[in-house]
Amino acid sequence: MSVSADFGNPLRKFKLVFLGEQSVGKTSLITRFMYDSFDNTYQATIGIDFLSKTMYLEDRTLPQLPISKPQVRLQLWDTAGQERFRSLIPSYIRDSTVAVVVYDVTNVNSFQQTSKWIEDVRSERGSDVIIMLVGNKTDLADKRQITIEEGEQRAKELNVMFIETSAKTGHNVKQLFRRVAAALPGMENVQETSKEGMIDIKLDKLQDTHSTEGGCPC
Repeated sequence: MSVSADFGNPLRKFKLVFLGEQSVGKTSLITRFMYDSFDNTYQATIGIDFLSKTMYLEDRTLPQLPISKPQVRLQLWDTAGQERFRSLIPSYIRDSTVAVVVYDVTNVNSFQQTSKWIEDVRSERGSDVIIMLVGNKTDLADKRQITIEEGEQRAKELNVMFIETSAKTGHNVKQLFRRVAAALPGMENVQETSKEGMIDIKLDKLQDTHSTEGGCPC
């Protein structure tokens, strides 16, 4: 009665907030996940953007039962990295289930600041939050300044999950969200299906205005 009964319940929603310094690729990671696309022009996020994606999940323990696949809705909150928007962020962290803290593997400062972002998350949420540290822009191998070992060590020290990605090539982006989904409360026995088993839903953004600046969002 346990797992199968839950399938009839309303769609479970989980809030994911993306944090990190400016131009580390937070928006690009979300865009790659949502639409499997990448925009080479850099548009700085103004304030907070909101998108939502429904993921269908396969149950590992009940594969033969003729029941609907469970679903979760991931509410993705994309925050601005610019200092002038920092005051907005704590209120969005406060009721989040997951914090995705992103740094640029070619930018030492963005990596150093991850400790502060994670500290901010824990000051708002305590230990009742899933934190994923993400080293983005692995496609820029010749410009890399932070090794994967350094990222893994930082994650171990701070007791958070870790993955490296490239929003530009799509490397590990799906894996990032699969690992997050598997770590969600109550999701221990489910896993994400293939791409065909997912539906994209775009909701209205809280902010539609962006300022365009030079740089690579990858």
